[in-house]
Amino acid sequence: MKSPRVSIEQWRTLQAVIDHGGYAQASEHLHRSQSSVSYAIHRLEEQLGLKVLEIHGRKAELTETGKLVLERAKELIHDASELEAIAHQAKSGWESRIHLVVDAAFPTPLLTQALELFAPESRGTQVALKEVIMSGAEDSVAAGEADIVIGHQLPPHGLGNEIIQIPFIAVAHKHHPLNNMQRDITESDLRKQRQVVVSDSGHQKRDIGWLSGAERWSVSNLHTSATFIIGNMGFAWLPYHQIEHSLEQGIIRPIPLQQGQTYMATLHLYYGDNNQPGPATKMLSDLLMQCADHYQPDYKKYL
Repeated sequence: MKSPRVSIEQWRTLQAVIDHGGYAQASEHLHRSQSSVSYAIHRLEEQLGLKVLEIHGRKAELTETGKLVLERAKELIHDASELEAIAHQAKSGWESRIHLVVDAAFPTPLLTQALELFAPESRGTQVALKEVIMSGAEDSVAAGEADIVIGHQLPPHGLGNEIIQIPFIAVAHKHHPLNNMQRDITESDLRKQRQVVVSDSGHQKRDIGWLSGAERWSVSNLHTSATFIIGNMGFAWLPYHQIEHSLEQGIIRPIPLQQGQTYMATLHLYYGDNNQPGPATKMLSDLLMQCADHYQPDYKKYL
């Protein structure tokens, strides 16, 4: 393939002539002399071997062929501008990609809100989101695949901030036996019923909470666990934000346990890259902290 003879600057000059209505206006916009603008267009036509502009009165207009080539050139100009922006960002330390690892217990609406705020300020930075369960966050850090982490535990030799506390509630379908005994439920009652638990996605396979039931079904994500509970297939401790709508509709109810009906899961935010975040990573982490700071779940009204 032959190297292009027409430069990006020549295509930009042609676009300026069209966008601003003539050579004089383009020269003013580009802060160049009118003669240099005219020469750039002349050289472009000479190199292409075709006429791209026609002068009608004082206005420069594209020929039919000019319309065709400029339409394709606009894509080229846009790509070149993006490339220059990426190079500038790299020079300034602005990251082109952020690996965001989030425990599935973190409320999705808060995550969405933070990303929506980040998007217009991101300068094209890509966000690679990975959702994990418990020690899956630590595995991502160990593999060098995390810039921002929201997880249950801080790294042994790292610092971080508590970002949120998530209420987990023991729940079952409204017709489940545990919700129809007309008395407080004991640990002995729980042992006779099927428990639905969410498996740790990491290698450590860490267990959290009560797991003494005779029958236990394991699933890989919180959504499936909630679906099973709504389908009257067992009981589980689930994060309030995951089941709020079903509680409001009365489809599921908190189990009237003598103790342990709820517990608070504390999530922390920390950096995976030796606590040395770049500017984009710092911006996104600040937005996540900001959004989580306003989280005030009104779960006690259902207890």
